[in-house]
Parts: sequence; C-alpha cells; structure tokens
Amino acid sequence: MNVLMARATVKATAVTDIEEAGRRVFEALEREQAQGFRYMTCRLPDGVTYLNVWELEDGVDNPLSNMPEARAFQEGLKTWVAEPPTYEQLTVVGSYRFFSKG
Repeated sequence: MNVLMARATVKATAVTDIEEAGRRVFEALEREQAQGFRYMTCRLPDGVTYLNVWELEDGVDNPLSNMPEARAFQEGLKTWVAEPPTYEQLTVVGSYRFFSKG
C-alpha cells in the first residue's frame, strides 16, 4: 500500500475554480470506477488550504495520470496556487473506515 499526502494553499480568487475542477476529477473517478485507489480532498479552516490524501494498493497504477480531468486540474494548479504544493509519503499506523463514504 502506498499512501501520499499533498497540501496546497491556493489564491483566494481560485477557490471556486479549484473546487469545480476537483469535482470533475471525482466525477471521472466515479465514472471510471477506479479499483485499488482511494482519494480524498479536504479544505482546511483557513478556506484556501487543501489537503489531498490518496492510497494506491500494491501493483496498482495511479488512475489520475490517465484522466483528462486530472491533467486539467494539474494544469490549473500552475495559476491557482499561492505557493508550491508539498507532497509527503505517509506510513499508515492505523485506520478505521477512513476512506469509506459511510
């Protein structure tokens, strides 16, 4: 299992754009029913910082790399971010239904 986290602070003027682009990515994931991949995005209380966490099961390629919606999102980030995003590899110590919609 490979778990990654990205944190990005966007310009206040880009919040609507980034959230709409993010919705398109989630709609594409639902449509494609990507297996072995879990992904979530949260907006932090400051209203402009986003936290993305994704999990790839062993041997599974990241489906985002082949989705036009995800490529468009990445392209948009170039103008939306207020500072460069940070990426970190995470080690899962424990999880209880974390990635489930419930």
